[in-house]
Amino acid sequence: MNKSILFAFLFIQSMMNAQLTERSLSSEKWQFRNTQEQKWLPAKIPGTVHLDLMDNKVIPDPFKDENEKKVQWIENEDWEYQTRFNVSSKELQNDHVDLIFNGLDTFSEIYLNGKLLKKTDNMFRKWEIPVKELLKEGNNDLKIKFTSAVKEGKERAKKVPFTMPESPRSFVRKAQYQFGWDWGPRLVTAGIWKDIQLKCWNFAEIQNIKYDQNFSGNIFNLKFEIEINAENAGDYVLNINKQIQKVSLKKGINKISVPYKTDGMKLWQPNGWGDANLYDFKIALSKNNLSLHQKNIKIGLRTVELVQEKDAAGKSFYFKVNGKPLYAKGTNWIPGDSFSPRMTKEKYRKLIKGAKDANMNMIRVWGGGIYEDDEFYKACDENGILVWQDFMFAGSFYPADEDFLNNVKEEVKDQVSRLQNHPSIALWCGNNEIDEAIVNWGYQKQFKYSKEDSLQVWKDYKKLFHEFIPNILKESLTPDKNIYWPSSPSIGWGHKESLTEGDSHYWGVWWGEQPFEMYNEKVGRFMSEYGFQGMPSIDAVKSMFSGTPDLSLQNPVIKAHEKNTRGWEIISKYMERDYKLPSDFIKYNYVSQLLQARGMKIAVEAHRRSKPYNMGTLYWQLNDCWPVVSWSSIDYSGNWKALHYEMKRSFESHMISTEEKDEILTFYVINDDWKKFEDLSLDFDIMKFNGEKLGSAGTADYETLEPNGILKFPFSLEEIIGNSDKNEIFLAITAKDKNEKIFAKTHYFFSKPKDLKLTKPTIKIKKISSTEIEISTDVLAKDIYLMGDTHFSDNFFDLLPNTSKKIKLSKPVENIKVMSLWDTFQN
Repeated sequence: MNKSILFAFLFIQSMMNAQLTERSLSSEKWQFRNTQEQKWLPAKIPGTVHLDLMDNKVIPDPFKDENEKKVQWIENEDWEYQTRFNVSSKELQNDHVDLIFNGLDTFSEIYLNGKLLKKTDNMFRKWEIPVKELLKEGNNDLKIKFTSAVKEGKERAKKVPFTMPESPRSFVRKAQYQFGWDWGPRLVTAGIWKDIQLKCWNFAEIQNIKYDQNFSGNIFNLKFEIEINAENAGDYVLNINKQIQKVSLKKGINKISVPYKTDGMKLWQPNGWGDANLYDFKIALSKNNLSLHQKNIKIGLRTVELVQEKDAAGKSFYFKVNGKPLYAKGTNWIPGDSFSPRMTKEKYRKLIKGAKDANMNMIRVWGGGIYEDDEFYKACDENGILVWQDFMFAGSFYPADEDFLNNVKEEVKDQVSRLQNHPSIALWCGNNEIDEAIVNWGYQKQFKYSKEDSLQVWKDYKKLFHEFIPNILKESLTPDKNIYWPSSPSIGWGHKESLTEGDSHYWGVWWGEQPFEMYNEKVGRFMSEYGFQGMPSIDAVKSMFSGTPDLSLQNPVIKAHEKNTRGWEIISKYMERDYKLPSDFIKYNYVSQLLQARGMKIAVEAHRRSKPYNMGTLYWQLNDCWPVVSWSSIDYSGNWKALHYEMKRSFESHMISTEEKDEILTFYVINDDWKKFEDLSLDFDIMKFNGEKLGSAGTADYETLEPNGILKFPFSLEEIIGNSDKNEIFLAITAKDKNEKIFAKTHYFFSKPKDLKLTKPTIKIKKISSTEIEISTDVLAKDIYLMGDTHFSDNFFDLLPNTSKKIKLSKPVENIKVMSLWDTFQN
């Protein structure tokens, strides 16, 4: 066979195998060991060393009992993982064979067939390494050695001439919450926490896709920007959903811009405004009618702007979505597990669906966790939940030397490339509370910084978050997606400017031990953090124990699952202000949840009443990473706490909020829709807890409620209630139009829960079907708590005298127990 025929044969053969292929190595047989030991144990990939040690019965579950203390030795050890995988002769015929490490935690050395491939130092980076020359047909050995991140962080800290707070975590690019937080355990992991793939390709591959959307005159102009790495120059074809584009590529990296017609495509809308319309796109690259590579993405057409304009009070801070101001209602997200590989698609979707069902439209991904799995962002896309995305820096000082900055640069580029096409991403934020930590937390005094030390810290901060990261975003993102905010909050909560501009973290309630009513005074332009702790469900409490649980506040296991050093003291202090303090554990658990919900209701209503001065409220926090007493509204077991049910009510698009101030009772009728409501009136009945009506009042005229607007109705308190005892009456309030169609309804109590003169309600539960019940009462039943192994469509609600309510169950359950606030008065 002459050379020309051989060349033609090899060319045809290579073209037949041209399609890029990827296969996971996670399903191979993996082993791990402590580097100080000889014995190898089986491992699961993706995973962490803690999970593997648990699977092999080397350590107990650190979530149970006080076992967290027993596993602290793990963070100081070095670990290694190994596997053997087969490579076929067909795979070796490809021009390129690469190993892709999507997540290595954190300091590792990668060896292939005994040769060092790469040293890694960042949990958040993707490592793609050409390996064809090192592979052989048949078995290949892959070994990854992990050095303790704690030990490595301490060594790096020694290179700084002053003490850095939160050392050594500030020096290592890994999930900061693993080092312990006031809601999470200290479990500093190591291991292969994301998939490893073997990729084979020829001629060219699509490396990156981003799209630019320009909205002009009600028409979207869509343009794809596609980055292609070509091994050989020549003519290729791009197919974008059957729109064909011929492209001429040079050898190396090519950046191609391709317009796309958006005829018939509808806008992606945030939750509450309409459907989160998404469209599938297939971007395929071919040559000579042979497919080389294809990538699939989902697109949602929307525009997002962050509006900051000077006004008489300071400066606005709100999001304009699809050209309209959005009142942001939502929460903060922490990692859903201390061991992230354990998070499933189903758990992500359940949590995000829970946010949607509670009428939320925004979630802030907090900067001390991880850049979440693709499934998180997909769920947000599909449910119309906008994402405020922090970069992973939180509550400390960080270095800004050349090595650290270069590492951060690749981290930011990797994550932005992965996440940029999600329509849910609304804003990129540099960090959580670092500006505030530098200015307000007294670290410089604590560690006796010199003036030069303090200046260096501020210089490093400005360089990293005000120059370096925004410059990377400018290079990486299309202009429509490049909304950046350096630090959350922009100004600490102790300064008056924190309430007149930027976003605000208000912690005067809880940390400052101010009463809940202070929320009415401390309202900022965008409240991105505030919160209060409550106990998790009884099921979650029981899951803290490996054996039979002893449900007592004095039990050391339960105490160990409260990570805030003064948590129990603060909860009880606030409880005594507003409720009767129960001695029974079940009742204490119940009241702690009511307390948390009450505080957040006061906060959210104060924020919403202040629209458009305030245009966002994100409470701390949605979820937990283990069974714990915390600020969450959904506990680790997936149960809605009283807080989540309350947020569902407080975040409704149409609501009535009542403010009592200076002997004036003002009713606020709030509309978050972009629909006008005409001829609205407001009426209320003054009632006793037994159902006796003492009187009625309301507005004489009809009013028009504008889109995204508020109506205010002030009344003299004395005219409404006269000499009535505030402890035994309430208002039943309704807003409706002239055709008696109800816009919103609520009720209002004049006294704190502990002062209410409640009588024992006769609560009846009637079974309608296997998944629906009807609950009724003769007198006021305050804060009804339904208990059973199912999810209730509503819970922790008030049932007014002589009324009933239908409740749906997520699954049939035989025994449903019920409690109300009256029961807590009976110690």
